[in-house]
Amino acid sequence: MFGYYMESTWLYFILVLPAFIISLIAQIKVKRTYSKMAKIRNISGYTGAQAAAAVLRHYGIMDVRIEETRGKLSDHFDPRHKVIRLSREVYYGNSIAAVGIACHEAGHAAQHAQGYMPIKVRNAIIPACNIGSYIGIPLAFAGYFFGFEPLILVGLGLYSLIAVFQLVTLPVEFNASARAVRVIDETGLFRSEEEISGAKKVLAAAAMTYVAALMVTLANLLRFALLFLGRGKRNN
Repeated sequence: MFGYYMESTWLYFILVLPAFIISLIAQIKVKRTYSKMAKIRNISGYTGAQAAAAVLRHYGIMDVRIEETRGKLSDHFDPRHKVIRLSREVYYGNSIAAVGIACHEAGHAAQHAQGYMPIKVRNAIIPACNIGSYIGIPLAFAGYFFGFEPLILVGLGLYSLIAVFQLVTLPVEFNASARAVRVIDETGLFRSEEEISGAKKVLAAAAMTYVAALMVTLANLLRFALLFLGRGKRNN
């Protein structure tokens, strides 16, 4: 058992820690970029709520509400209740960051309204991913402890669904940002290239957090695979 913990620790430092550091850097970058662009008022004076409404009108979406929610950077689209929830800074704010984020969330509403396939796939695998996140590694550890490799494979397979979910999330997030920028440009929400560039920076920084999260999950998956399967083969 001591050897297990030693190997697990070394694999963590070699595989997971670098990915985790990249994830922290991505989170710091999105906060810094948001803070910078949150201080710059857009020339047109649109608030985040008004900008999100403009995106909905652009796509002809009439059954989605926009409301304020608590927290910072807690903005999201709730497809079950068809509501875009924007944090106070974004809902009432007229900064470049506020408009960019609000339009991004409205882009998710447009994805649902138009039946965007990646978001359908992502929603379909959520239940299985929730199961995998809770029992995947415990099952793999049980298989390792009892020397039953099929159980290890089942556990790792369930855990890998988290990576699948995160992978499918990437085109969903990138597409929502692309929709946001396109509508901002086509509807004239921003009047200068500098404003559009600022919104792109905010959205790009946010997108990198999803890439970093996938890297952490893949690093963990590789660590567990090497730990459970590799050690089992060496023992044989």
